[in-house]
Amino acid sequence: MSFTFTKRRTAAALTGAAALALVLAGCGGSDDGGTGDGDAGGEAPEKLVLGLVPSQEVDQLVLDADVLGEQLSDELGIPVETNVTADYSALVVAMQSGQADIGMFGPIALVQAADQAGAVPILQSVRYGSESYVTQWFTNDTDRFCLDDVVKKDVDGATMTFCNGTDVDEVSGPVGEDALEEVAQDESIAFVDAGSASGYYYPATQLQQINGFDPVDLSGASFAGGHPNAVQAVADGDATVGTSFNDARAELVEEDPEIGENVTVFAWSGNIPNDGVAVSADLSEEWQQKVSDAFLAVADTEEGLAALDAVYSIEGLVPADLDALDAARQVEANFGEE
Repeated sequence: MSFTFTKRRTAAALTGAAALALVLAGCGGSDDGGTGDGDAGGEAPEKLVLGLVPSQEVDQLVLDADVLGEQLSDELGIPVETNVTADYSALVVAMQSGQADIGMFGPIALVQAADQAGAVPILQSVRYGSESYVTQWFTNDTDRFCLDDVVKKDVDGATMTFCNGTDVDEVSGPVGEDALEEVAQDESIAFVDAGSASGYYYPATQLQQINGFDPVDLSGASFAGGHPNAVQAVADGDATVGTSFNDARAELVEEDPEIGENVTVFAWSGNIPNDGVAVSADLSEEWQQKVSDAFLAVADTEEGLAALDAVYSIEGLVPADLDALDAARQVEANFGEE
């Protein structure tokens, strides 16, 4: 599927509008949550709406999100409703229109929420002890993209395959970029979605830097709709290469124990700041801080960590790294405006 930036951004906007009409209709954000300008005062909102995007099967995410919402509600003393939008673009629109008070975003979408919706980034996720991660490039054609031997590695009881140096324990990129020179302009690539940092923005930028390709005009590329979906597309032969966060293959092991051998990781991007949490600037500064404190309190309990892990595999939360988000903003700017 060929795509250009204009078509991609327009489609995303339409998707966002449709998703909001269907998913968020009648579920407005806070009624009295702030002064509209982020002042420190303001009465307690009657409720808050937490927006998320699919990272797994949607019905299960809805259930997992409800558990997280209940825990946040217990900390804040007011109802916290949860809504799963179609994608990051829809969630940015939800924040912009006041239909969501809190959003959990990937790094590029977090920047977009701040720049387009005036949202305030407050927290970033921690995984594997790190506040950053990488894009992993994977393939079903190791003869083309593995420039050295394929390495098998046991990862939590599952066999995973790697090449070009991506089998190391310390995840720090870029790695294996020479293999990306083998990617053709019309390569069948399974990206994640138009708002994904590791699933689209960063790897498309790599192809621009290494091969000189226009990152928004890759004629063989398509959007799989989720990180596991991109892995599955390559496993099924619907695409030759794909991108995701590291290591999205683990999410498919239970249903397909051989996924790690059928799909081989062959390259990494540079480091990307982890996803994070943003709040509406319409909430008072007091309530922005209360939301941040509530998330941290949830993350400080066994039950809370289980809920965060179930939703987005989050192992901890730290204050947002605004410098790292500025770097993500530069990657996002590379894609221009409609």
